[in-house]
Amino acid sequence: MARLFVAVLPPSSAVAELADTTRTLKALPGADKLRWTDSAGWHFTLAFLGEVPDAVRPDLEERLRRAAHRTPAFELQLYRSGRFGQRALWAGARGDVGTLRRLAERAYAAGGKAGVAMEETHRFVPHLTLARSGGGRRQTHPPEVDLLPYAAELDGFSGTPWTVRELCLVRSVLPRSGVPGEQPRYETVGRWSLGAGDVRAVAEG
Repeated sequence: MARLFVAVLPPSSAVAELADTTRTLKALPGADKLRWTDSAGWHFTLAFLGEVPDAVRPDLEERLRRAAHRTPAFELQLYRSGRFGQRALWAGARGDVGTLRRLAERAYAAGGKAGVAMEETHRFVPHLTLARSGGGRRQTHPPEVDLLPYAAELDGFSGTPWTVRELCLVRSVLPRSGVPGEQPRYETVGRWSLGAGDVRAVAEG
């Protein structure tokens, strides 16, 4: 079993631009009470697959290859910010978001057809999570940190566009040490070129 999700990974240059901009956010009041994500793991999740049995992987990967083959390369850029209530702060996307959305739909369908027990999905909102608050999905008390000033601080952000050329399958290893602030570890275990039929599997270590 492996905990997997399908994603688009921004290039290091785009990550560096956003990381430089978000440093100012960590000086805002209450920033130390947020759980900030590590820039090394920034990604756009297209489909969360959860715990996937090893026996399902070959069919899943073949279906993801087909999804990538059917989708042309497209332009994207990190753009502005948003939030899910007071739960999470994120950076958004601009560019060919329509193609990104179709790729997400194909990735979700690939998981379901391969036999993965997919969660019921909501409307796809392209986002790259920057920080989380202590509030859960059904927050019933006032938030400890108001995320609105953080989103407003990034309102003018517009990163350099890049061309998305591949679809990635990523394994998520959750923290086990119990050390406060420990981040999940992400490992790319499969890559498929958009608009091409070749598969470049990444050996697992």
